[in-house]
Amino acid sequence: MAPHQYIMEHNEEALRLDLKTDSESVMKQSLWAGIQPGMRVADIGCGSGITTRYLHQLIQPAGEIVGIDASESRIKHAAEHYSENGISFICKDFYEPLQDLGRFDFIWVRFVLEYHKAKSSEIVSNLAEILAPGGILCLIDLDYNCLNHYGLSDRLEQTICGIMDNLEKHHDFDPYAGRKLYAFLYDLGFDDICVNVGSHHLIYGELNQVDAYNWAKKVEVAAKNSGYRFDQYKNGHQGFLEEFRVFFADPRRFTYTPLISCRGRKPLA
Repeated sequence: MAPHQYIMEHNEEALRLDLKTDSESVMKQSLWAGIQPGMRVADIGCGSGITTRYLHQLIQPAGEIVGIDASESRIKHAAEHYSENGISFICKDFYEPLQDLGRFDFIWVRFVLEYHKAKSSEIVSNLAEILAPGGILCLIDLDYNCLNHYGLSDRLEQTICGIMDNLEKHHDFDPYAGRKLYAFLYDLGFDDICVNVGSHHLIYGELNQVDAYNWAKKVEVAAKNSGYRFDQYKNGHQGFLEEFRVFFADPRRFTYTPLISCRGRKPLA
């Protein structure tokens, strides 16, 4: 797998993103960050486009939002399901110059930098170039991503840690992206930097269908794409999947992932 190939790539990824995206969380986080009616907004790594639609609702009347993603299939899905007046979708690699998109008042980067460990700081710097003076850059990502579970067997815990280690070393994935966000904005000299820490995953008791589907896809797709050998299991990856599903379906299980949100304002001069 190439370093910048998306580790969750599969035929149902747009559906997974649609199902797992919670409108209440998106709106609460973006209002905390300072989104306002009338703004011109960029949704970076917009995926299926559902988040773009939620953000669009908060910038009315007269606001405009551009959803940007490097995946042609996700942009096609977004355009088919979420296009309306004031929303546009563009297939573009944010490693490249973005000045042709114009200036934005608010840039939203949620669950993106974790897939770009080596150049996450450069990506943020590139995005700052298209932020208008006085504009807001909001970075949101996870910390200890997929690593916080209680009730695992020793074999299952060793395997999950091995998978994440492989993803980090060989596939540019960053399980600790969240803790770096403040430094990115600080190093750019941004003003009014604020940080909020909460939980993204908080799973205990009976498992709901969305969490069951989302985590099944994580361990099925990302684990397989990681290149981990699964030597602890006689039937390899399939054996791991079966054990994880039994663990995750147990209402005694406890899983959580810290969410770190960071916002800052580009200096006027």
